[in-house]
Amino acid sequence: MLFKKKNKKSDNAVPLRGEGKTVRVLSVCGSGTVSSTMIAVKMQEKFEELGYGFQATEVNPGGVKTALMSGDYDFIAYTSPVEEEVNIPKINAVNFMTGFAEEEFMEEALHVLDELGK
Repeated sequence: MLFKKKNKKSDNAVPLRGEGKTVRVLSVCGSGTVSSTMIAVKMQEKFEELGYGFQATEVNPGGVKTALMSGDYDFIAYTSPVEEEVNIPKINAVNFMTGFAEEEFMEEALHVLDELGK
């Protein structure tokens, strides 16, 4: 995995935003398989471009509580509503999955990571 890129103005390597950091996401869709995997793969590509390591767990809405008890996640990315009260941010990923609002999703996710110091 590439963690550094060349600065266009010089030959010095510039550290990427996420170098040495890992994003941990709970990816939620209706069945816990298809859409959640699609957004997890897409998020992995985007976060790795920024130098982050990436880990995702895919679940259906009914599996959120159990997953949160057994894992440490930075945020939830969902395509099916998560009705339970949780102690981490929830980000709607429907438009990210379809490609209509990738930038907005990433801005919101990066804002969450900023608040976590990542």
